[in-house]
Amino acid sequence: MSTSRKPRGRIKLSQERMYDIVRFPIITEKATLVAEYNQVIFRVPLDATKAEIRAAVEGIFGVKVDGVNTIRQVGKTKRWRGVMGRTSDFKKALVRLADGESIDVSSGV
Repeated sequence: MSTSRKPRGRIKLSQERMYDIVRFPIITEKATLVAEYNQVIFRVPLDATKAEIRAAVEGIFGVKVDGVNTIRQVGKTKRWRGVMGRTSDFKKALVRLADGESIDVSSGV
């Protein structure tokens, strides 16, 4: 049984699409803990793929990315003034950087 894999070619993204993909870094206690292991967490659109996220981070910050893990968070049901509502779904990307590379997302905080 042979398993076929897609070729890992580089994706060309426009400058506008790069900034659409990497919305903002997530700065939480867990995010600061994984920063010690050359990892950064970003909020990304639901339709962004791992290859697009890799190309966007490499293009914007000029760093080499080793890997990308994504987490799709389903929105919660909330009650507001007696009416049931729902928060939006979102996607997070945990980007693992190559050794010696770093992104300073905590400056200005």
